[in-house]
Amino acid sequence: MTSPVSSLRILPAEIESAAGEFSAPSGPGFGEVLRGAMEEMGELNSEAETKVASVLEGTGADVHSALIAVEKADLSFQLMMQVRNKIVSAYQEISRMQF
Repeated sequence: MTSPVSSLRILPAEIESAAGEFSAPSGPGFGEVLRGAMEEMGELNSEAETKVASVLEGTGADVHSALIAVEKADLSFQLMMQVRNKIVSAYQEISRMQF
C-alpha cells in the first residue's frame, strides 16, 4: 500500500519555479509610507502652531479653525504614537523568536 504523503514531495526545482511566480508589491514601501505620515503630522503641527499664534496675536484669525487644527495635530500625533507602539511590540515579538 502506497502512502499518500510520499506522492506530495516537492523538489527544489519546483520550489524555484514557484518562487519566480511571485513578485514584490509595486507600491511604496513601509518606510516610505511611514516617513510620509510623519511629514504630514509635522505639517499639521506647524499649521496648528501658526493658527494659534495668529489667534494670540489678534490678527483676526478664527478661534474655531485654530482649535480644529490643534485637534487634528493631536489626533495625528496619537495615531503615530500607536503606530510606534505597534512597531516596537512587533520588534520585541520578533526578537523573542528562536530560530
